[in-house]
Amino acid sequence: MANNKFKEFFQLGEVGNYFIRVFKKPDPNQKSNYNLRMMHGINKISILVFLAALIFWIVRRLM
Repeated sequence: MANNKFKEFFQLGEVGNYFIRVFKKPDPNQKSNYNLRMMHGINKISILVFLAALIFWIVRRLM
């Protein structure tokens, strides 16, 4: 029972699975359109900018 709770605690959920799907290589067998590729590209940029700002904020607060 404890092992099951441990696995459940570290499940990524919908948001985590989206991050993995955005940053992995696209599946060549799956049909993709231009709008979907642009949406994922913009999301990659926004996630990276957010993480950079978060790191900058943390470093600035510690100094």
